[in-house]
Amino acid sequence: MTESPTSAQPTAPNPADRPVYVIGGGPGGLAAAYALRARGIRAVVLERSDRVGASWRRHYDRLRLHTTRRLSALPGLPMPRRFGRWPARDDVVRYLEKYAEHHRLEIVTGVEVSRVERTPDGTGWLLHATGGRELTGAAVVVATGYNHTPRVPDWPGRDTYTGEFLHASAYRAPKPYAGRDVLVVGVGNTGAEIAVDLVEGGAARVRLAVRTPPHIVRRSTAGWPAQYSGVLVRRLPAGLVDRVSRVQARVAIPDLSAHGLPRPDAGLYTRVREGAIPVQDVGLIDAVREGKVEVVAAVEGFDGREVVLADGARITPDVVIAATGYVRGLESLVGGLGVLDGRGRPVAHGARTAPGAPGLHFTGYTNPISGNLRELALDAERIAKAVARAGGVSRLPTA
Repeated sequence: MTESPTSAQPTAPNPADRPVYVIGGGPGGLAAAYALRARGIRAVVLERSDRVGASWRRHYDRLRLHTTRRLSALPGLPMPRRFGRWPARDDVVRYLEKYAEHHRLEIVTGVEVSRVERTPDGTGWLLHATGGRELTGAAVVVATGYNHTPRVPDWPGRDTYTGEFLHASAYRAPKPYAGRDVLVVGVGNTGAEIAVDLVEGGAARVRLAVRTPPHIVRRSTAGWPAQYSGVLVRRLPAGLVDRVSRVQARVAIPDLSAHGLPRPDAGLYTRVREGAIPVQDVGLIDAVREGKVEVVAAVEGFDGREVVLADGARITPDVVIAATGYVRGLESLVGGLGVLDGRGRPVAHGARTAPGAPGLHFTGYTNPISGNLRELALDAERIAKAVARAGGVSRLPTA
């Protein structure tokens, strides 16, 4: 069910007659809205684009989940078996559309929330949205997504670089780069997969600029998905997991030191807790060993038409694709409320809220080893339980 943003705003002065506003119509927002609705709580999803799952629609064409279909489903609706074990991007989009329809979620599209603040009486939250709208909610779930705003490092000379440059968020398919010399900057999962995609799509030369060698894991070993291991070890001591994964890597992953990718010094789980998720191999190992993807030093800057590398080398690729990640982009939305740390990340997630901000929840701003979609589903249930316990929210009419 959809309605206009204006009609979604409660008019009664009673603080108990207020919905929960969910900002963002991606997996985290939809899951939270369902979990709230399942407890009889009115939840209104505010989505700035014209459809749910907007960020998923913008991902590159070959993307498949690195997590299994079974452990990637949101609460209340399994993913169809026809999606296979590793659902494709378009299947995920179809699933999100079906999820919203199946659960009859209340979604208002075309509305962007610019600012969230406490109501003057301190009993709820005031949302400032497009068109000068002011919406009052008993609670707010912020679910604008981990990949919200593309991040491009402030490289010297970047503004005057004369070659073709794009962030990985703008990359869709390898066809425009066939026969060309491409430098991919960054060796996270996105950079690694784009590099392989370019090779398979006929790029004349593919180089991958690496600052810190990543941990590489097989997506599945003898039918056992890496995600299952992530779920099992998530709450174990980092040192123990580091030791076990180091032994496992020596057995399962070839030494790529001669090709510019030495094994990392820091342990796998230690790196995860610092925010560096392992790279799941979708062809990178073979491409590097066969020389189809050349590993080069990190990018230090730009000089006219040249790219300057950390080892002093200068190269002139036809195209530079920056797979340099994203920032959460939450400062303008909730900055000043004391809910963000020094790096702009929420200080509390899921059911927990920051001191002085009761009813303001965040979901989807971590990148757990056990799989983001799985954690979003768990977060949704916890958030709904916490909101129901707090009370003071609009209830759905009973049949």
